[in-house]
Amino acid sequence: MAIGAIIIGDEILTGRRQDKHFSHLVDTLAKRGLELAWLRYCGDDETLLKQQFKEIHTHGDICFSFGGIGATHDDRTRQALAAAVGKPLIRHPDAVREIEARFAEQAYPKRILMAELPADSEIIPNPYNRIPGFTYGNIHCLPGFPEMAWPMMEWVMDTLYADLKFEKPVQLMLTLQHAHESELIDLMTDFQDTHPATKLSSLPRFVAKNHHEIELGIRGPAQDAHAALADLKTLLAKAKFNFIENH
Repeated sequence: MAIGAIIIGDEILTGRRQDKHFSHLVDTLAKRGLELAWLRYCGDDETLLKQQFKEIHTHGDICFSFGGIGATHDDRTRQALAAAVGKPLIRHPDAVREIEARFAEQAYPKRILMAELPADSEIIPNPYNRIPGFTYGNIHCLPGFPEMAWPMMEWVMDTLYADLKFEKPVQLMLTLQHAHESELIDLMTDFQDTHPATKLSSLPRFVAKNHHEIELGIRGPAQDAHAALADLKTLLAKAKFNFIENH
């Protein structure tokens, strides 16, 4: 089961605000031996958001969505997700209870709009100000503010995915000197077909004007990665490439 994220807001795309969620999400998952498989940025466009949510819901990946769950005209996450999954927006009783507990009579008439969630959603508690996020199936919608979103994300992981742990992958590296990527294409393609449990990457590096290197990386479960590295070293030596193993 892959894990992805969609970070929403025109202010991110225009540069008015810098995204902070990506690095925190990577660190949060890494503590559990998990990794982020994909990341999308999207503006406050309901039609585009609907398309994104429909694809994500259909595919089934775990998705954390950040932003757009407020009550102003540019907050379109609740509406877009409801449309994507074919559900009406309803006033969720648990969300109503939380918002009323926070604002009392001042919850009406506008703040209570944040309790209108896609039918069959479940709320995500917000320890910062009690305005909840929500979960619909595999999609978990959180506020855009880090001080709210990050503890809510931890709650989702600890509550809904407490048993979702994998062996943390290892990264093994080799450096090839005076080689060109074009010389490695066939070798790398055949290698990857032979070792599907790992990922082989190539990163050229220009050390000086006439001195270039290629860093080859193997990433995957420890046993698979070490076996793949041994095979790669044999292939490179047979092809007369000079390499250094990075430690």
